[in-house]
Amino acid sequence: MSTTLDLTKDLISRDSVTPDDKGCQLLLAERLSAIGFEIEHLRFGDTDNLWARRGKTGPVFAFAGHTDVVPSGPIEDWQSPPFEPTLRDGLLYGRGAADMKGSIAAMVTACERFVAQHPNHTGSLAFLITSDEEGPAHDGTVKVVETLEVRGEKIDWCLVGEPSSTDKIGDVVKNGRRGSLNGHLTLKGKQGHIAYPHLAENPIHLLAPVLTTLCKIEWDQGNEDFPPTSFQVSNLNSGTGVTNVIPGTAELIFNFRYSTESTHEQLQQRVESVLDKAGLDYDLVWSLSGKPFRTASGPLVDSVKSAIHAVAGYETVLSTSGGTSDGRFIAPTGAQVVELGPINATIHQVDECVSVEGLDTLSIIYETLLENLLA
Repeated sequence: MSTTLDLTKDLISRDSVTPDDKGCQLLLAERLSAIGFEIEHLRFGDTDNLWARRGKTGPVFAFAGHTDVVPSGPIEDWQSPPFEPTLRDGLLYGRGAADMKGSIAAMVTACERFVAQHPNHTGSLAFLITSDEEGPAHDGTVKVVETLEVRGEKIDWCLVGEPSSTDKIGDVVKNGRRGSLNGHLTLKGKQGHIAYPHLAENPIHLLAPVLTTLCKIEWDQGNEDFPPTSFQVSNLNSGTGVTNVIPGTAELIFNFRYSTESTHEQLQQRVESVLDKAGLDYDLVWSLSGKPFRTASGPLVDSVKSAIHAVAGYETVLSTSGGTSDGRFIAPTGAQVVELGPINATIHQVDECVSVEGLDTLSIIYETLLENLLA
């Protein structure tokens, strides 16, 4: 079998910009089938998904990840072509090296070694891989989980290979994530000539005090597991592009990253209360990207901490910071979920890279975790 590095390079060389998989999952299926996994390809819309399982009984431990990557950006800005894996000074460069083809390769090689040593391991090993994590995430992990739920197939423990580490492999493990709630506000005014403001109603002026109020609100204080809920504006648009027209509408797009101290219903109600109190004419469309979740100390968290300490020699830090991940679709089924992957310093950037030594360390940590749980 090839090394974790070789498999990572093979995956990077496939320009699987979301939602295209470009054969990555077929490569993974071939490797997993060779060690006894039953393979199931699940395609929804334009998204390829892989469900692979070895074993018929519980508990079920699943590795979860994605083969899709974000676009490279200007190719001329890269020191080497983004889809030509390149080694420089102990680092492997290429789009997806850290997010998250390196993790997937480490998962596969860890399983190959583990199965060779424990062909009759307890429970089941599984892989849930999608090509729709970096995109809308409508036809990926969420659809696979729905399929598994319908047929009564449960994941007990899940490790998502998102790049969680900060300075060294395994120094940070995500044992939860904040919720993500999006709002698209359209505030209605009255268009008119800018020299006759008494005949118009400027929606930007109407919005300004309301936005100030929303920015000053303390939504909650967080708790020992989550930082306080954050309200942030991502887009603000209005106007016709000329200097002499008062616009008729203003659009505001905003996001809450929220803790378990608030619910998305409470946040929606509080925002709408502010808007109603100001007497505004508006349309507001909400979309919930994911609810907050947290995996408490237990078999999975304890085994991950033990594996990192055994392999790397230091204690990990549990965290719920960062953006969303596909763990938000798996945790609601009752599964314990953690995220452990490479250093995240270069993800989505030009010259994304991962440490070659770090890939090997990650694979050994994954193998040790399987030893802790299923040997």
